[in-house]
Amino acid sequence: MKIQMIPGRYRHRFYRRLSRKISLITAGAVLQGFAMALFLFPHNIPSGGGAGIAVLLNHEFGLPMSLGFWFANFIFLIFTAHHLGMFSAIGTIYVITATSVSVNFFEVYIRPPLLNVWLDLLIGSLILGTGVSMLMRQRVSNGGIGYTALVIYKYKKIKPGTSLFWMNGVIFVMTAYVVNWKIILFAIGCQMISTRVINFMLGRKPQRRWTTGLAWRSKK
Repeated sequence: MKIQMIPGRYRHRFYRRLSRKISLITAGAVLQGFAMALFLFPHNIPSGGGAGIAVLLNHEFGLPMSLGFWFANFIFLIFTAHHLGMFSAIGTIYVITATSVSVNFFEVYIRPPLLNVWLDLLIGSLILGTGVSMLMRQRVSNGGIGYTALVIYKYKKIKPGTSLFWMNGVIFVMTAYVVNWKIILFAIGCQMISTRVINFMLGRKPQRRWTTGLAWRSKK
């Protein structure tokens, strides 16, 4: 539905819903970047597949975490975008970019408050799970791997948090092999906590009132 085709009396409601949707997507992306930059990345803990590749690129080539995260997720997105459509792809690109900018901002301007690996793991995972849940409730992915999880949910009805856990595991093993074996333990811990938050917050199916925004739609 094109915006100019919306009757005048509904146009204000449309823009209000669009504004609210963008605000929630931005908040979820910023929360995700906040968790990564201040609690997880200081210990090289990958929060997901894209973050795991970012850790690898940082370790091997000195590429900034924020740039490595954007690059890795964008590559994954290219291979899955056609399954969910243009609007969802645009939304995910926005999320990836907003998260990367947030990571860079927090790393540069805010000092990590704790620097205790266990407390950072717990707090970062809880914040991360909350941010990712906010994004998935708006029918956008937290990144390229998350986008793949949405494709699986669309066709197989497997909970996004569960499929994310198993897909990310492969990348975690690679990261642990190259960087440090302890990383896989922390990464699995992060995934266990964050996926519980995701599955809990997505336990109730979101209402399907949004039909013209940046949403992917299930086949009927």
